[in-house]
Amino acid sequence: MLITEKLLCRHLGLVEYLSTFQAMQEFSQNREEDTPDEIWVLQHQPVYTLGRKGNRSNLINVSDIPVVQVDRGGDVTYHGPGQLVVYLMADIKRLDMGVREVVSAIEQSIVDYLASLGIESAPRADAPGVYVGESKIASLGLRISRGRSYHGLALNLDMDMSPWSGINACDLGVPITQVGDLLDNAPPMNNAASELSSILAKRLGYSGLVEEAGN
Repeated sequence: MLITEKLLCRHLGLVEYLSTFQAMQEFSQNREEDTPDEIWVLQHQPVYTLGRKGNRSNLINVSDIPVVQVDRGGDVTYHGPGQLVVYLMADIKRLDMGVREVVSAIEQSIVDYLASLGIESAPRADAPGVYVGESKIASLGLRISRGRSYHGLALNLDMDMSPWSGINACDLGVPITQVGDLLDNAPPMNNAASELSSILAKRLGYSGLVEEAGN
């Protein structure tokens, strides 16, 4: 469904996790019927996050990296510099989409973006996210409250992969990969953020994307 509304994309840079999580909650709780939808593109300081029903036994050796319990779906994942995070604050009722449709649109947007880089990938029916062969390259977790979403996706672009060994990511026991391990050179973060956001806006039915720096 194409809507006339353009999606506002805020580029936040490298930010601490907890304050961003709280800002997402506040935005979602305080928005009104006519509040425009937004996506926030960013990188996080190193952090492990554990979803609502996450199993703490999947925290194997977290060292000095903080662990934050959050209200999204899914289990445990890692965020750190070099990973592209896109948070989606959307009124999915206004988009006239179901939760499964939104999840599929996000996954297919990642697949489309990776294809533009020459990387073949696919979602899995049994576990949200995007995979290159047996290896997971992107994670996805949403929170839907009153028909509105927050949290979103994380695409491993060009990051220090060693913290992934400290967890059983997403309770799946699968290898984790990144764009930088599959190509000679990973694209710059800003380019990846803009290109993936544009694809996502189109997949979700917005008429375009408006990009801004900061909050």
